[in-house]
Amino acid sequence: MATLNDIRACVFDAYGTLFDFASAARGCRTEIGDDFDKLTALWRDKQLQYTWLRAVQNRHADFWQVTGDALDFAMETLGLQGAELRDRLMALYLALDAFPEVPALLRRLKGAEMGLAILSNGTPRMLDAVVKNAKLDGLFDAVLSVEEVGIYKPDRKVYQLAVDRLGIPKERICFLSSNAWDAYAASAFGMQVVWCNRYGQRRERLPGIPNDEIKTLAELPALIGS
Repeated sequence: MATLNDIRACVFDAYGTLFDFASAARGCRTEIGDDFDKLTALWRDKQLQYTWLRAVQNRHADFWQVTGDALDFAMETLGLQGAELRDRLMALYLALDAFPEVPALLRRLKGAEMGLAILSNGTPRMLDAVVKNAKLDGLFDAVLSVEEVGIYKPDRKVYQLAVDRLGIPKERICFLSSNAWDAYAASAFGMQVVWCNRYGQRRERLPGIPNDEIKTLAELPALIGS
């Protein structure tokens, strides 16, 4: 049964929602060894921390630099060395795997004439690469990067970017993210929000309340009546 009302567009976060950020380190599992999971977690944690800290300091650097800085921190912390390994991991970040249900879901929504967009911290180059690698190009009405506003999520200007570009009121947009803080922020902004809680996170103590919570994006159509 649909739990969201009069949705005209679905706007997706990219990393962790459509694309599996763990697939980069998984592609170098032989070289990384037992520290595979640790690298994935630390790399992601520092990546997000650096976006927030740069935003607070008003010292923006694009997501490619932030991703590289976070990787350098994680590799040094875990005692992983080698420029070749670093270069390989960064290259794999441009070719992340889409989660298994994503292609069919997007095509179903597209066939139902639902507006589709990505709204991400990633740079235009990063997003273009990962979308094309997953063979999802042509499915989105817009692929939006925070570089257009020069600040990272959860700043309200990022979510407003989707409203402005799509020309749809925020109340008619369904925003989807696997990141709890992102989902709560979009809800506080005024979008209808579905939190795709892939990683079994606890609920946040933040402004905003997601309209619904799912484990995979395959559950989305039932919520929006598509």
